[in-house]
Amino acid sequence: MRYNALMHILGIETSADDTGVALIEAEGEGQGFRFKMLGNEVSSQDIHKAYGGIFPTMAKREHIKNLPALFDRILGVYETTNIDAVAVTVGPGLEPCLWTGITFAQELSEKWSVPIVPVNHMEGHILISMTEKGRLAKFDFPALALLISGGHTELVLMKTFGQYAYIGRTRDDAVGEAFDKVARLLGLSYPGGPEISRLALAARSSRLKADFTLPRPMIHSDNYDFSFAGLKTAVERYVQAHELHSLDREKIAREFEDAVTDVLVYKTLHAVEEFGVSTVIMGGGVSANKHIRSELSSKLEAMGSKLLVCPPEYSTDNGLMIALAGYFHALKKDFIDPQNLKANGNLKLC
Repeated sequence: MRYNALMHILGIETSADDTGVALIEAEGEGQGFRFKMLGNEVSSQDIHKAYGGIFPTMAKREHIKNLPALFDRILGVYETTNIDAVAVTVGPGLEPCLWTGITFAQELSEKWSVPIVPVNHMEGHILISMTEKGRLAKFDFPALALLISGGHTELVLMKTFGQYAYIGRTRDDAVGEAFDKVARLLGLSYPGGPEISRLALAARSSRLKADFTLPRPMIHSDNYDFSFAGLKTAVERYVQAHELHSLDREKIAREFEDAVTDVLVYKTLHAVEEFGVSTVIMGGGVSANKHIRSELSSKLEAMGSKLLVCPPEYSTDNGLMIALAGYFHALKKDFIDPQNLKANGNLKLC
């Protein structure tokens, strides 16, 4: 098999509470890379809303149920397609969930006699944010990746394609986790990010501002690490000390979202200056936040840099991003013996 020719890659994603299966047709590399999405199926698990967070055992059960159904939808349309490799998320994530995707991939590999590519979930978020209209966006290295999701807040320096170095990470709560916790404090539903943003937008539209200021944790620290646990605690103390009405919730939501945005944007811009970066790649579920996208994009533009971010519909977990990452590893023949696949909940990019 020639791995510089047209390839069909099946991507499988089960790192948290979204089950994703996708099929792509891809060829080339660098600016010669082209891909076509043949199918992309995602099943989100609403059962966790009642608990305000993900229950790993319940999520695992749902993945086991959802994977065959999503797979059949895609392969039912492209049943004559020869699959060249199966790409599967092996971490980071919830290990019981990761194992469901790994087991499914092992079974397909044996059935089809095709290789398996182990994929880092966070690399998938980076790669899907680097693509536009079926190809890689044009930009120069070094680039900076800002990864913001329910489980991650990371600044990653990319000196060249596929080479990563952490320059900053969260020391406690991830930004998406903080959104969820604050949403619970305000009596909002899970996931909390969209609910906080909805109230924050209403406050801005009505020109409502809080009569208090929340902390911007570590914004002026001499490093690029993050911390959002204290911000959540500040909201908790305010909520405990006051009787909240609807407009109070809007004000708190706006001030919280502003605080998060200030920290993310400030640290990212300083990293851009220090490392001479002309492009920031933002990925992960929280990258769908319109206020963060707008603030970061406008300030980067003022600096002469640009922001690459995937469409909101691909910001949450999906098989497409795993298939894309799998393709580039398949080009390098980064395959693994199916029996050696292991889930690693704390897998690092580098």
